[in-house]
Amino acid sequence: MKYNFDKIVDRKNTNSTKYDMSKEMFGTDNILPMWVADMDFETPDFIVNSLRKRTDHHIFGYSTKPDSYYNSIINWMKNRHNWDIKKDWITSSPGVVPAINMAVLSFTNPKDKIIIQPPVYHLFSAAVQENDRQIINNQLKLVNGKYQIDFDDLEKKIKNDVKMLIFCNPHNPGGMVWNRDDLLKLGNLCVENNVLFVSDEIHLDMVYEKTHIPISSLSPAIANNTITCMAPSKTFNLAGLSSSVLIIQNEEIRNKFNHLLHNLHIHYGNIFGNIALESAYTYGEEWLEQLLIYLKENINFVVDYFQDNIPKIKVIVPDATYLMWLDCRNLNLSNEELKNFFIQKAKIGLNDGPSFGPGGEGFQRINIGYPRSIIEAALKKIKKAVDNL
Repeated sequence: MKYNFDKIVDRKNTNSTKYDMSKEMFGTDNILPMWVADMDFETPDFIVNSLRKRTDHHIFGYSTKPDSYYNSIINWMKNRHNWDIKKDWITSSPGVVPAINMAVLSFTNPKDKIIIQPPVYHLFSAAVQENDRQIINNQLKLVNGKYQIDFDDLEKKIKNDVKMLIFCNPHNPGGMVWNRDDLLKLGNLCVENNVLFVSDEIHLDMVYEKTHIPISSLSPAIANNTITCMAPSKTFNLAGLSSSVLIIQNEEIRNKFNHLLHNLHIHYGNIFGNIALESAYTYGEEWLEQLLIYLKENINFVVDYFQDNIPKIKVIVPDATYLMWLDCRNLNLSNEELKNFFIQKAKIGLNDGPSFGPGGEGFQRINIGYPRSIIEAALKKIKKAVDNL
């Protein structure tokens, strides 16, 4: 079946965070919102039909997860990522961000030190600070248009009574797919220093030429020290259904996490989220393969457009995700001026670089999970604004 990713769907007045919160987020409705990490493509029919079938039952009480739910996850991880997992290792959460917060609450105490690696997804820092833990920044280095882990800095800091490291792979906002050597070094450092490794791998299915490696697949010791967080929400545009998966091989760690999950009474999950997840992981490969081709073409279009028409803005070319990191430092604007420039002059709503932590200054994050005609219209608006600087 051929899927149509060029179709434009009007999402306004549907309680869409991306569209219907523009006034609250940017102070104006007169913008094209390209910030929140969900796509403007329709969720595929095989998922929608599975949800419609369930609504025919007309009772939506407490619901368990059937074996087919677990088998869909096990088979997806084996087929897509060459990772053999067991049913007993699988647990759940309403989302990856709640999972990270629950891990922080379960395995650390107030004032404990937690390493993050900025610039990185802004809710990592929130999960640390808003739970009264201490952030230790191991800032990434931008080298030849790609971020690298500063292992010299990390090796010094990780020995200083750190309890946890929260990692992003594939990386948001830079789009890197970390290689095996870096993952092994990172995972072993955490094992050696008794630092729990929490790996956000929510974008694991959105990888282009490279191969995503789940860090827990590298060695028994690393798997025994790792909580892997993932979800179909980014891949299949299901964020509103609040359903994510955690793979925790270590029984003691898994039981402790599940204790909080059960105490909060959120272990049942969302009926429709569970059904959508199973449907996505059972029937979703053909749709995903077509989506990845379309997104890669979007990335190439954006890269070429900036090079040819807006050379002052440099694009960090992603290996994964539908998010792109724009280096706007050559515009010579302060952080506040840059933010206002995109809102007031270009009339585009982006994610502000400094929100991703140290190293985000002078950058903006743009979502390219749109029909290409919308992306082209957005880039023309940016070009016009830059030309008028």
